[in-house]
Amino acid sequence: MCSISCGFTPQQLCHYRKSGELITRKRSFATLSQRSRASLFSVGRAQARNKHHLAPVVIVPGTGGNQLEARLTADYEANKPWCYSFRKDYFRLWLDVKTLFPPFTTCFADRLSLDYNPQSDAYSNIKGVKTRVPFFGTTEGMEYLDPSLKFLTGYMIHLVNALKAHGYESGKSLYGAPYDFRFAPGPHASNVALEYLKDLKDLIETAYSVNANEPVVILAHSMGGLWTLFFLNQQSMEWRNKYVSRFVSVATPWGGAVEQMMTFASGNPEGVPFVNSLVVREEQRRSESNLWLLPVRRCFRDRPLVITSSRNYTAGDMEQFLCDIGFPEGVAPYKSRIPHLTDILQPPQVPVTLIHGYGVPTAETLSYEKKGFDNHPEITEGDGDGTVNVCSLTAVVEEWERVAGQELEVIALHGKQHMQILHDDHSVQVIVDAILNVTPQEQLMFH
Repeated sequence: MCSISCGFTPQQLCHYRKSGELITRKRSFATLSQRSRASLFSVGRAQARNKHHLAPVVIVPGTGGNQLEARLTADYEANKPWCYSFRKDYFRLWLDVKTLFPPFTTCFADRLSLDYNPQSDAYSNIKGVKTRVPFFGTTEGMEYLDPSLKFLTGYMIHLVNALKAHGYESGKSLYGAPYDFRFAPGPHASNVALEYLKDLKDLIETAYSVNANEPVVILAHSMGGLWTLFFLNQQSMEWRNKYVSRFVSVATPWGGAVEQMMTFASGNPEGVPFVNSLVVREEQRRSESNLWLLPVRRCFRDRPLVITSSRNYTAGDMEQFLCDIGFPEGVAPYKSRIPHLTDILQPPQVPVTLIHGYGVPTAETLSYEKKGFDNHPEITEGDGDGTVNVCSLTAVVEEWERVAGQELEVIALHGKQHMQILHDDHSVQVIVDAILNVTPQEQLMFH
């Protein structure tokens, strides 16, 4: 279990609901007394609100949380004979469940992989693969990852439907900002990442204008929260005050996750039983953003996270860890990118609501003592949401609470898993309430 200093203690809680399902901690401006007169979770009031008074919403998904399309050019060199394709048009690369079945898993992994150029310190698609993100500006590409298998690949659909039930309309008050989740922002960002940040800014400004100059709620899940924080901190304070009413972050891994070390060491089939971990491991290692999700020492301190017969690895040993698992080429991009993205997480200076699960067994220590890195580790579990450790989910709370003028609400939902939090009726309602309670009157308090 993570050190309690990474998360929150009972003495620090400002508000507690005895159901055991909801914990909220709040720090706000001097107008908090006005804000707290209204119930934070007044479902009846939210349902009755006129749809013309809804704050526009822009959704930023997590890693793997939207569709990607690809096109193979004449330069593509398939790694297996059956991976050649005569198709000339774009096809859905992520996600097409059929391509996960052997022997096509290797084709899928190869096409999704990135190339890293150590001379230019840059990531790009492999030779012969062109990619694009469909449905930017809408939620269509993040509702179902594979529309042909909706019952298996629903992602944002439950939340989108819940918002629409309260009067939200696609393209009018509800927008989506999908992106190529293989890339990361920062000082060495690719053109793909830079273009996305520009497009996200344009989308927020459009949503603002279409809705009679109503500031926008940015709703982000998982890694989307990291992207959103980076984006906000790149904008001027004047821009943030004008265009953003609230940042609602759901299940964001502020300090990475232990599970990500397993992804790099032995591959992660993400619970799909017929996927060979070693087949997808190379693709997962070559994802720039996966480096971003490795555990951060600021959260995990000096606790051993990976145990082997020869040595242990903490979050501070990441460069040596990458070398020892047989991925030394990951050290240079890790050193040039990740400290800039993770060492200091400045508060965005807009009102923030953090929502996350806890009380779900989550990988806390990975033991490779009996077998090497090509094998699945023995896992010791601690607290978290099943994917992200609780210390990471709450890593920014104490620091942001100390920042004058930073309004912060923390809502911890017991037993809600990392993905379930977007599907479960109760947690979806909590997320919707956090959005619906951003009223025009409340916006005036912050702008």
